Amino acid sequence: MSVLLIALLVVPALTAAILWALPAGTGDRVAAIVGSVVSGLVLVGSAVLWWDLIRPRKPEFETLIDLNTNSLPRTLPGKIHAFAETDSSWIPALDVRFHLGVDTISLPLIVLTALLVFLCCLYSLRITPRIGRTRSLIALLLVIETGVIGTFSALDLVLFFLFFEVVLIPMWLVIDIWGDDHDPAGRRRAATTFVLMTVFGSALMLLGFLLVHRLAGTFDLEVLGSNPIAGGHGIALIAAVLIALGLAVKMPLWPLHIWLPDAHAKAPTVGSVLLAGVLLKLGSYGMIRILLPVLPDATATIAPYLAGFSTVAIIAGSLACLAQTDVKRLIAYSSVGHMGFIGLGIATMSPEGLAGALYANIAHGIITGLLFFLAGAIKDRHDTSDLRAIGRALYARLPRIGGLLTFACLASLGLPGLAGFWGEMLILLGAYHPADVLPRTTFLVLMVIAGLGAVLTAAYFLKLIRQLNQGDPAENPASAFAVDLSRIELITWAPLIVLTVVLGLWPPFLLDYWTFA
Repeated sequence: MSVLLIALLVVPALTAAILWALPAGTGDRVAAIVGSVVSGLVLVGSAVLWWDLIRPRKPEFETLIDLNTNSLPRTLPGKIHAFAETDSSWIPALDVRFHLGVDTISLPLIVLTALLVFLCCLYSLRITPRIGRTRSLIALLLVIETGVIGTFSALDLVLFFLFFEVVLIPMWLVIDIWGDDHDPAGRRRAATTFVLMTVFGSALMLLGFLLVHRLAGTFDLEVLGSNPIAGGHGIALIAAVLIALGLAVKMPLWPLHIWLPDAHAKAPTVGSVLLAGVLLKLGSYGMIRILLPVLPDATATIAPYLAGFSTVAIIAGSLACLAQTDVKRLIAYSSVGHMGFIGLGIATMSPEGLAGALYANIAHGIITGLLFFLAGAIKDRHDTSDLRAIGRALYARLPRIGGLLTFACLASLGLPGLAGFWGEMLILLGAYHPADVLPRTTFLVLMVIAGLGAVLTAAYFLKLIRQLNQGDPAENPASAFAVDLSRIELITWAPLIVLTVVLGLWPPFLLDYWTFA
């Protein structure tokens, strides 16, 4: 299985290189077909890895939440139970190893990545940005897939950093070249802000990794997980702060979120889907994979501050959504709030909070990916994402798209029975029962404030549904009338719709395979 994991990295990267090497006259549709086939194979490979991981090993994994007894083991992520592992010396002089492996924390995110890249390539078979150049766009999407899967499977801090950076330039190009063609200056500004903020965060994170090596003498996450760095002060605390700040830029948490709204608003549809559905997860995954197990004492020191900033992100993101007049910016600010919930769950350092953060990671990727697909479809039909120019009464004009938009909004606001509910519920439960070393009163206050944020989330999504879907069709401009759901859109969005329902009705689908031992 280690060969299969390496293939998940090599195949999309080689395909991207081949696409770039093809003659200039090669058709864009051929590139989209090649991208769809290759990304489909990566999806199948990641699903095979997941099946092979859970099928023979289910009895060996302690269920994080027993839905029958509500038993919650109060331990933290520590020793990594790596599967499909590859471990060899890479740069001996720097003590860097080529160490890859997956477990039940990282592999669901790899499957999510493979799914969203596949759907984006499939979507590009029929629907592409006006600028064209689909061949280059597909190649960049495959490079992003390589970088993200590599980040989720890296078990060496330097390797994690390198894969983390692989994603940066391709996404910058996607925003800068294929972004909003009505506002070239705005898309360049958004792309530049994205790359500068991410480089800033990466530099802080790398400094933190170097301090970890100074303290522990290794970059290997398996070794660090088995022998965590003790002490919540001094160099360990500085390392934890640097790593947390670097990862918070990518999530992003308030006030480091300033790059996100413009990046989403100006990116093409497939760029927005991958940015929200996959790239934001690199930060939250890094906190769970690196920060908590490697620097547990230092993380406990900064956890109340992380929880505080996360709670501010929930409220600030929700209030910003209430003021938005652009549907893509509204969904972008909603991601700030949802990632704030995930940050709060991580900060609780409790099994409930961590389970909620992991579940919300997956649910947010699925639901927000669907929301950005829908926002892109609405923008394509009206040549704008401005709610004032789009008009009203989508239910009457575009009933299928209007109905799916309502479905996705209800899922995102946390309606029970859909995927968005369980993560936030577990996170609030984790804030009620934080780790014993954390101040419980502080987390109770933050829990109440975050609960108010959940109410605001419902308010802005219901406002969006009322503003966009309801009303008198006669009040709309002539440009508001367009073609409803197309076949390729239905095919592309169907897996996200199904998963939203499945994860809402059957949370053990993921929870049964998470362990924090």
